Amino acid sequence: MAQVVQTLDDFGRPAWLVAMVLGFVLFWPIGLTILAYMLWSGRMNCGWHGGRGRWDNRFVERFGRAKDRVEGEMRNFARGAYSSGNKAFDDYRESTLKRLEEEEREFRSFLERLRQAKDKSEFDQFMSERRDRPAATEGSV
Repeated sequence: MAQVVQTLDDFGRPAWLVAMVLGFVLFWPIGLTILAYMLWSGRMNCGWHGGRGRWDNRFVERFGRAKDRVEGEMRNFARGAYSSGNKAFDDYRESTLKRLEEEEREFRSFLERLRQAKDKSEFDQFMSERRDRPAATEGSV
């Protein structure tokens, strides 16, 4: 039995899940027993035992390295450090990116002015409605 547990642990959580599903398919108490064991031993990593198993740690490390590599390449590309090998294209790309950044700044400032104008008109409308409504008399309650 210990050999089976060790083998499944070597393959990680997916192997345990496959064993559990097969247990349910073959004879439901076997699947239920495997599920209970997975929960009790912390192999499901859901609550009491916390932490991550070896399988998850390897995945997280690999995913983290790949993510860092892609983010680094994107930063280099955005900075213009990435070269396509064609000087004319690189110059065109750089000038286009600068033009787009400038257009974005202009558009954001336009939106800000638009929001301010809308806020001002709403406030002016509120103040005019407030001035125009009749004052409540002290005798009426």
